[in-house]
Amino acid sequence: MNIKNSILLRVRIAFLAILVVAGLLVYRISILQSEEGERWRELSKQVTVQYRAVPATRGNIYADDGSLLATSLPYYRVAFDPKVAHDTLFRKNIRALSVKLANYFGSSAASYERKITQARRNGRRYLRLGRKKINHLEKEKLAQWPIFREGRYRGGIIFEPVQQRYKPFGFLGARTVGFVNAQGEGAGLEYSFNKFLSGQNGQGLFQKMQGNHWKPVYDGSEIKPVNGLNIETTIDINLQDVTQASLLNALYEHDAEYGCAVVMEVQTGEIKAISNLTKRKDGKYAEIYNYAVGGLTEPGSTFKLPSVIALIEEANLQLEDTIATGDGLHRFYDRTMRDYKRGGFGTVNLEEAFAKSSNIAISRWVDRYFGMKPNRYIEYLQKMGLTEPLGFQLAGEGHPYIPNPNNKNWSGVTLPWMSIGYGLKLTPLQTLSVYNAVANDGKLIQPILVKKVTEIGEEEQSFQSAVLRDQICSPVTLRKVKTLLESVVEEGTANNIRNEYYRVAGKTGTAKILVNGEYTSNYYTSFAGYFPADRPKYSCIIVINHPKGYQQYGSDVAAPVFKDIADKIYATDLSLHQPLSPQFAREAGTYPVIQAGYGDDLQKICAALQIDQHADEDMNEWLRAQPINQKIRWKEEAVKENQMPNVQGMTLRDALYLLERQGLQVEYQGTGRVTKQSLEPNASLKKGNKVWLELG
Repeated sequence: MNIKNSILLRVRIAFLAILVVAGLLVYRISILQSEEGERWRELSKQVTVQYRAVPATRGNIYADDGSLLATSLPYYRVAFDPKVAHDTLFRKNIRALSVKLANYFGSSAASYERKITQARRNGRRYLRLGRKKINHLEKEKLAQWPIFREGRYRGGIIFEPVQQRYKPFGFLGARTVGFVNAQGEGAGLEYSFNKFLSGQNGQGLFQKMQGNHWKPVYDGSEIKPVNGLNIETTIDINLQDVTQASLLNALYEHDAEYGCAVVMEVQTGEIKAISNLTKRKDGKYAEIYNYAVGGLTEPGSTFKLPSVIALIEEANLQLEDTIATGDGLHRFYDRTMRDYKRGGFGTVNLEEAFAKSSNIAISRWVDRYFGMKPNRYIEYLQKMGLTEPLGFQLAGEGHPYIPNPNNKNWSGVTLPWMSIGYGLKLTPLQTLSVYNAVANDGKLIQPILVKKVTEIGEEEQSFQSAVLRDQICSPVTLRKVKTLLESVVEEGTANNIRNEYYRVAGKTGTAKILVNGEYTSNYYTSFAGYFPADRPKYSCIIVINHPKGYQQYGSDVAAPVFKDIADKIYATDLSLHQPLSPQFAREAGTYPVIQAGYGDDLQKICAALQIDQHADEDMNEWLRAQPINQKIRWKEEAVKENQMPNVQGMTLRDALYLLERQGLQVEYQGTGRVTKQSLEPNASLKKGNKVWLELG
């Protein structure tokens, strides 16, 4: 066979092969169209059209006075169906619409015109216009733009509703309010009460468009979502503001790593304020982690309160009982314990040891009475509720770590160091619970943050503080430790926060921070206590971690924050104030409405009413009435710079003038004349102080 015939044979074989393959393809296509076409068309619909969840509107989170802490606001994504508008409408208005879009969303008018025109030419039915979400007012504005004003079915505008969580107070209590992400993970109230807040999603038909966008198809088969329930918290938004501001100022002042503060109502266990602030890389502070609830750390000297309670219960120690602390150094087995005071405190009694926070005194007493029976010491801690979580309403509460005497890691030095707050771990909220129990006459109650779940004002579920222990110790012990806690502020490590208006009871804490198994020269500072000490209403704990500078102790760093918060609460809560002393009480008389105020006005009123009156010459402009029989004798009302005047009996106008002239911020409630004032007359003042008045 010659070469020509060979080539022809190969060409014919290749041609036949191509014919066979083409025939098979034609056959397969005909089978797909005739026999399997319906099945594949149905599968195509399932890919491009499907039922998808329609999110429910989350419930609101409220403060105790009804202020919104978190709510869902309607926002919209803006999309466009370029094929809907008829040709004349489109050609006439596309340029004007493109200019509007460019000015609002960015980019250029030419690029918008080109993109929309190309999408219309290609038959696209869905085009997302910008990534910006718009609110309802913006939606109404966009709905009046060229083409868009024709509406959805003639103009092609698509406003896709989306819910966005909004916190009206922003930074305030942000971590406590919390969040929930798309994966269902989160923190705070949003996460812990998600089953109430989330509601029940609905369902709707959606069509998949280019760019993996889903366009709703309103065919009447939609299932409406069921909105979430609301929750009402115990947070007092004013106390929250005060607490967070005071903590933030201290963190900046000491350049600390983080801090937290909790204010709780003693008898109810209601958390009125909780703030957690962490230093970011840029030097500013933000609510990133809830240290108060989940931050397990060695508490330091605030743990001396449980140790002293155990000692008094076990050994019936008296406040006058003494112990030698030597020169400030004491050796337990192979380790040396130190007191912060060089040279030591010598021989001290129990009250002095606690007030001055002697490590050696407390640890020696604990070692003396519990060294041979450490399990007995642990039993007292169990009675105080310190060995188990509080069961707090927020997810993520830390589990206390208390060493077990039966564990192989227990040694002869474990108990002495444990007695002063080392070698164990508690959260600030767990520490506060013991101090609150002392203030609450021994009753340990579970802190509470959410009071009720509601739907359109109707209560669905309520929550109350559980009593965890009826008594953490005997009444005798309770009286002793209350005295000890007051001694700390009156003459001990926290005497810098003592004041003449109300008494504070509490304990400072300073613990070295453990890093990689070694104690560093950085400190965890704290102060826990309650006020007023004689009739406690609020308990509070302050924690500031790793302060910089020369101030490193709880008395210098944490205690002043406690005082700042307590002062502001005391100034605004009139229920904490004792009645004015008799020298400032209004005198009884025939003319009760004529009491005090601007002298010229008062004397003119009396003259017009023909009331006998007498005033000495050269009196100042502010007077107080002293009714005598049917006459009035005017007395000078002392008004001194930087001192609180007595404004009881004055009209609101006079009181405001007098107080604001002193640079004070005045808030009031009621009508009529002033009947109560939050600061005692002659109290020292600073510009910017807040004063509350009650009128009646």
